[in-house]
Amino acid sequence: MPNIKSAIKRVKTTEARRAHNASIKSDMRTAVKTVEALVTNNELEQANEALKVASKKLDKAVNSNLIHKNAAARQKSRLTKQVNGLNA
Repeated sequence: MPNIKSAIKRVKTTEARRAHNASIKSDMRTAVKTVEALVTNNELEQANEALKVASKKLDKAVNSNLIHKNAAARQKSRLTKQVNGLNA
Protein backbone atom coordinates (compact mmCIF):
# COMPACT_ATOMS: atom_id res chain seq x y z
CA MET A 1 0.00 0.00 0.00
CA PRO A 2 1.38 3.40 -0.91
CA ASN A 3 2.29 5.96 1.74
CA ILE A 4 2.21 9.10 -0.38
CA LYS A 5 -1.14 10.88 -0.58
CA SER A 6 -1.16 11.22 -4.37
CA ALA A 7 -0.23 7.55 -4.80
CA ILE A 8 -3.11 6.54 -2.51
CA LYS A 9 -5.47 8.57 -4.69
CA ARG A 10 -4.07 6.98 -7.85
CA VAL A 11 -4.76 3.51 -6.45
CA LYS A 12 -8.38 4.48 -5.76
CA THR A 13 -8.97 6.09 -9.15
CA THR A 14 -7.23 3.27 -10.99
CA GLU A 15 -9.43 0.69 -9.27
CA ALA A 16 -12.59 2.65 -10.05
CA ARG A 17 -11.55 3.04 -13.68
CA ARG A 18 -10.67 -0.63 -13.98
CA ALA A 19 -14.09 -1.66 -12.66
CA HIS A 20 -15.85 0.75 -15.03
CA ASN A 21 -13.86 -0.47 -18.04
CA ALA A 22 -14.50 -4.11 -17.13
CA SER A 23 -18.22 -3.40 -16.99
CA ILE A 24 -18.29 -1.76 -20.42
CA LYS A 25 -16.17 -4.54 -21.94
CA SER A 26 -18.40 -7.21 -20.42
CA ASP A 27 -21.56 -5.56 -21.81
CA MET A 28 -19.90 -5.36 -25.21
CA ARG A 29 -18.97 -9.05 -25.22
CA THR A 30 -22.45 -10.04 -24.07
CA ALA A 31 -24.03 -8.03 -26.90
CA VAL A 32 -21.78 -9.73 -29.46
CA LYS A 33 -22.59 -13.19 -28.10
CA THR A 34 -26.30 -12.38 -28.19
CA VAL A 35 -26.11 -11.59 -31.90
CA GLU A 36 -24.19 -14.79 -32.58
CA ALA A 37 -26.73 -16.86 -30.62
CA LEU A 38 -29.66 -15.32 -32.51
CA VAL A 39 -27.94 -16.00 -35.84
CA THR A 40 -27.43 -19.61 -34.80
CA ASN A 41 -31.15 -19.90 -34.01
CA ASN A 42 -32.13 -18.27 -37.34
CA GLU A 43 -34.04 -15.42 -35.67
CA LEU A 44 -33.65 -12.64 -38.22
CA GLU A 45 -35.69 -9.84 -36.63
CA GLN A 46 -34.12 -10.16 -33.18
CA ALA A 47 -30.67 -10.55 -34.73
CA ASN A 48 -31.06 -7.24 -36.58
CA GLU A 49 -32.06 -5.45 -33.37
CA ALA A 50 -29.25 -7.09 -31.41
CA LEU A 51 -26.78 -6.11 -34.13
CA LYS A 52 -27.69 -2.45 -33.69
CA VAL A 53 -27.14 -2.73 -29.93
CA ALA A 54 -23.84 -4.59 -30.39
CA SER A 55 -22.58 -2.01 -32.90
CA LYS A 56 -23.37 0.80 -30.50
CA LYS A 57 -21.58 -0.94 -27.63
CA LEU A 58 -18.54 -1.65 -29.82
CA ASP A 59 -18.40 2.01 -30.84
CA LYS A 60 -18.59 3.11 -27.20
CA ALA A 61 -15.73 0.77 -26.33
CA VAL A 62 -13.67 2.33 -29.11
CA ASN A 63 -14.44 5.84 -27.88
CA SER A 64 -13.21 4.98 -24.39
CA ASN A 65 -10.07 3.29 -25.81
CA LEU A 66 -10.99 -0.16 -24.53
CA ILE A 67 -10.51 -1.80 -27.91
CA HIS A 68 -8.83 -0.69 -31.11
CA LYS A 69 -11.04 0.86 -33.79
CA ASN A 70 -10.00 -1.72 -36.37
CA ALA A 71 -10.87 -4.57 -34.00
CA ALA A 72 -14.34 -3.10 -33.52
CA ALA A 73 -14.76 -2.59 -37.27
CA ARG A 74 -13.73 -6.19 -37.88
CA GLN A 75 -16.21 -7.52 -35.30
CA LYS A 76 -19.03 -5.37 -36.67
CA SER A 77 -18.26 -6.52 -40.19
CA ARG A 78 -18.28 -10.19 -39.23
CA LEU A 79 -21.52 -9.86 -37.27
CA THR A 80 -23.17 -7.99 -40.13
CA LYS A 81 -22.08 -10.71 -42.56
CA GLN A 82 -23.61 -13.37 -40.31
CA VAL A 83 -26.92 -11.50 -39.98
CA ASN A 84 -27.07 -10.80 -43.71
CA GLY A 85 -26.42 -14.50 -44.33
CA LEU A 86 -29.79 -15.23 -42.75
CA ASN A 87 -31.51 -13.17 -45.45
CA ALA A 88 -30.11 -15.32 -48.25
